[in-house]
Amino acid sequence: MQGSLVVIEGLDGSGKSTQFEIVDKLLSERNISHKSISFPDYDNPSSALVKMYLSGEFSKNAADVNAFAAASFYAVDRYASYKLYWEKVYKSGDLILASRYVTSNAIYQMVKCEKSEWDSFLDWLFDYEYERLGLPRPDSVIFLDMPISVSQKLLSARYNGDENKKDIHEVDVEFLKRCREAALYTAEKFNWNIIQCSDGENPFPKEKITSEIMKIIDRF
Repeated sequence: MQGSLVVIEGLDGSGKSTQFEIVDKLLSERNISHKSISFPDYDNPSSALVKMYLSGEFSKNAADVNAFAAASFYAVDRYASYKLYWEKVYKSGDLILASRYVTSNAIYQMVKCEKSEWDSFLDWLFDYEYERLGLPRPDSVIFLDMPISVSQKLLSARYNGDENKKDIHEVDVEFLKRCREAALYTAEKFNWNIIQCSDGENPFPKEKITSEIMKIIDRF
């Protein structure tokens, strides 16, 4: 017996973390047996290389860090989290709610490859993490689509206007635009659920987005 794995994905500033917390609380209020996990797992040593990467220790430019190496940083963190904290829960039949997952590598690392190589990168990535590392495949991926112009405003508000607090992904607007393109490409290819989170200029109310997410999770 195994449970269901639902992933909430989104670029930086999409409201993903907020929605993850709201949905986690709603599931608890409904007495739905579940476990919520978030990646990277910054509280554990397994995320050390991720922290070094995001802080710019390898390079201040994310594109300069090899896609396969960076993807491996995140994959190892996920493997450690799975084996230590949620494998037994998942295999007992519970719902797992994840904020980011293998799918984040498809969004943030694939863009470092030429578009002609995107499909081969996705083949490598999913074989690596799902088959060779043995991580569960998601039953559903929910992508919160927020235009970069809107997400940048939200990020600036989060950091009270201090741009120095942004990591190497958040600070590079052109990189994030390419990531959004990669996300939408992967979403179409693998039938992710896409939820529009703004009218193009302003974010939708949190309640509206939460409602759309819960409609999908209710299937499980």
